[in-house]
Amino acid sequence: MSGLTHFDAQGNAHMVDVSDKAVTSRIATAAGWVRMAPETFALITEGRAKKGDVIGVARLAGIMGAKKTPELIPLCHPLPITKVTVDLSADPDLPGLQIEATVKTTGQTGVEMEALTAVSTAALTVYDMVKAADKSMEIGGIRVLLKDGGKSGRYEAT
Repeated sequence: MSGLTHFDAQGNAHMVDVSDKAVTSRIATAAGWVRMAPETFALITEGRAKKGDVIGVARLAGIMGAKKTPELIPLCHPLPITKVTVDLSADPDLPGLQIEATVKTTGQTGVEMEALTAVSTAALTVYDMVKAADKSMEIGGIRVLLKDGGKSGRYEAT
């Protein structure tokens, strides 16, 4: 397990020591989607969901999720997040919502987990807000699109 930084020489999970890493600007973008029935898609896009503004609430939940990442993922470092954006867009071809989150910090470790958590939290919030109308919604495609900053450099999904 020598190539996995979250395990020590004995294979035990531990928090990575980042104290010797350089402080650099870091950014990560993640994406995912929520697929739903056409009727549910219409409820959301026409603003008829009984619980209110699904997209607005999911955006705020995604931002909160990014900020709470170290409380949810055991080995994540608490980071001084400097910016979080969460965008949800209607995709009639899915049908459903595409979700993209970007997180920035200046620190000693990256923000991929925060971006992934933002997308996941936003998607779960969409599900929660309209599950009474559509229990068969599907959440998927959650992945890192971009990661930049730090020693490992830039990663962009192809």
